[in-house]
Amino acid sequence: MRGELIEVWGETWREIWSPLLENEDYDDDLLMDFYRKLVPMPPVPEEPDARELQYNADGEMTAKSRSIIEQYDIERAEFNRLRAEHEEFATGTRDLRVEIRNFIKSEIKTEKAACEVLRAVSKIVINIGDESYTNRYFTLVEKFLKKFSLRYDLRRPFHLCPTLPGMFSTLIKELRRIADNNDHLREMMNEFEDAIRDLNIGPTPTRIKSVISKQMNLIEAIGGKHPNANQRPRRNTLGAIAEDVETWPHEQLMTSLKELYGFTCDYPGIRHGGTPANRIRDVEIKDVVAACVLITGFVPYLTDQIDSSHVFTAQ
Repeated sequence: MRGELIEVWGETWREIWSPLLENEDYDDDLLMDFYRKLVPMPPVPEEPDARELQYNADGEMTAKSRSIIEQYDIERAEFNRLRAEHEEFATGTRDLRVEIRNFIKSEIKTEKAACEVLRAVSKIVINIGDESYTNRYFTLVEKFLKKFSLRYDLRRPFHLCPTLPGMFSTLIKELRRIADNNDHLREMMNEFEDAIRDLNIGPTPTRIKSVISKQMNLIEAIGGKHPNANQRPRRNTLGAIAEDVETWPHEQLMTSLKELYGFTCDYPGIRHGGTPANRIRDVEIKDVVAACVLITGFVPYLTDQIDSSHVFTAQ
């Protein structure tokens, strides 16, 4: 899965916008509607606060205050130029296709902005009242999402719906982002990913236990950085951290993480010597899949550095 829309946004001109705009019936009017809807007016510069301007004993404005006024005059002149240019484009007196292409390619820089563009255009197209043209746009976007294996399903009339694989993909991306911002966490993350790569040599019980151990070490290190963690001596184990973070909607959910942590401590060779008599069988590749999903799922409870609404919608 490629993940977020913004990662392949540069492909949208060829895949969506250029084919959509190749329509003689709506060409000029549609381009103007696109421009008015998508390209905002330049922001009006803020006037200097008269109360902050200073004057000398002779009632003359100080050099610093004159500089403020001069800078405002420059910003105002630039605003007037940009506003006139915007009005020319909005009325179709300049080459709109090039300007819209430049705006879409260079000014859309976030997932939220990309999704807003898709939705804004859907409203423009729907308002035309041509069902076949509306369906044309829907189909172009739908094919684009499928081609690049993005984290959305498209539902009619035009709803970008998050998918389960997309949520998990974004959660992993957020996990990497957190790790990249801290040397210790980055080391833990690299060790975990190296352990997963080692499975390609052969999924032996030793390598499988290493993957589970490294991932548990990683989330223990992440949980240890929660503001509520480690407030008391000898509270740096994951089981203790789970009690400290106070993010759980129900005690049993916290208990499930503590039980999972207990498994990694009690099963021989994962984190400790463990209890050989409690082992039912050797670990298998199914245990890697299950453990990785389960352990990762607890991360939003153990850190205040993840916005779960972003994980859900990536916006």
